[in-house]
Amino acid sequence: MLDIKFIRENSDKVKENIKKKFQDEKLPLVDEVIDLDKKIRELKIEGDNLRQERNNTSNEIGILMRNKEIDLANEKKNRVNEINDKLVDIEKEENNLMNVLQEKMMVIPQIIHDSVPIGKDDSENVEIERFGDPVVPNYEIPYHADICDMFNGLDKESAGRTSGNGFYYLMGDIARLHSAMLSYARDFMIDKGFTYCVPPFMIRSDVVTGVMSFKEMENMMYKIEGEDLYLIGTSEHSMIGRFKGQVIKEEELPIRLTSYSPCFRKEVGSHGIEERGLYRVHQFEKQEMIVICKMEDAMEWYNKMWSYTVEFFRSLDVPVRTLECCSGDLADLKVKSCDVEAWSPRQQKYFEVGSCSTLGDAQARRLSIKAKGEKGNYLLATLNNTVVASPRGLIAVIENNYQEDGSILIPKVLQPYMGGKEKIEKNR
Repeated sequence: MLDIKFIRENSDKVKENIKKKFQDEKLPLVDEVIDLDKKIRELKIEGDNLRQERNNTSNEIGILMRNKEIDLANEKKNRVNEINDKLVDIEKEENNLMNVLQEKMMVIPQIIHDSVPIGKDDSENVEIERFGDPVVPNYEIPYHADICDMFNGLDKESAGRTSGNGFYYLMGDIARLHSAMLSYARDFMIDKGFTYCVPPFMIRSDVVTGVMSFKEMENMMYKIEGEDLYLIGTSEHSMIGRFKGQVIKEEELPIRLTSYSPCFRKEVGSHGIEERGLYRVHQFEKQEMIVICKMEDAMEWYNKMWSYTVEFFRSLDVPVRTLECCSGDLADLKVKSCDVEAWSPRQQKYFEVGSCSTLGDAQARRLSIKAKGEKGNYLLATLNNTVVASPRGLIAVIENNYQEDGSILIPKVLQPYMGGKEKIEKNR
């Protein structure tokens, strides 16, 4: 959410930003919030003037009562009552207008970074760099679900009976490989100086609206019936929410956290839940990284964070590339974002395995997350990035380490988490 003062003083820039995001239907909101802000400020002035008059009149009443001028004192009392009634009306109108202003401002997108490419949707995202050689072996690589079946490692049929489409059972060595990746990701980030956390998996609505846009919320979040609680779609939601209303000591910055959680997503408006495989599901597990820092340090951390994901996947023998998200593909709270995509030798193309974003002060403003400096309190920047999300990451490891004899080589960094195993072989 933008600062109303910024909107007031930079309305043309805010409108131009909306156009860059191809959301022209939101252009009228800029003038609407400026008009609402003007009315609210006028009401504040009127209220302040009336309170001053009330104070002066109250003082006059005391003097009149001491001088036995009862009739005039009563007239002044009547005026004080009129002022009180008027102030009630003003405060009610001011609160109503503030609520409307807040709703409209929450929909106006964050100002994107100058380096963001302009484009309508994800089809216009821009490749930045490739890491590792994308290899296509001279033997066939089966569909990942079929590879898992070879090891009795995937059961979607039973999950369909217990939970419905979009859920799954992982079993045996496949489940173990999945857990090994997450354990390695945890230790990988701890070695980078991040503090490990396991957050709440449910959050209240005021945290949800603080960390994401309404459109994301509607398409993603599962609501707990009868309670003000939502299942998290990513641990970023809980982790940023942890600092809601807090004033952080400047010497504690930057805050670097890495969190594990299951993630739950409705996937409304997506490309559809996959019937057989694991590319798009309702439930998965993820290791995340979160940074809270000064605004001037945000881009430096952004570049560090996506590079950690690249390094992580390269250590798993998975070729990856980075893809810059264009303006039309950025969620409203994001300033800049890039995806890390893993090579699929079966499909002979890349697919998303992680996403890194800097949100400027958008989340901090909504949740009132500040630091205390020498010149007073100021809003902070928040950033988040995927270390690994499984089963997406699991698919990448399985495909890129699948051998002609049907076995799966276990990357060296994962072998300690697999009891020293070097490969997964078919059940005989």
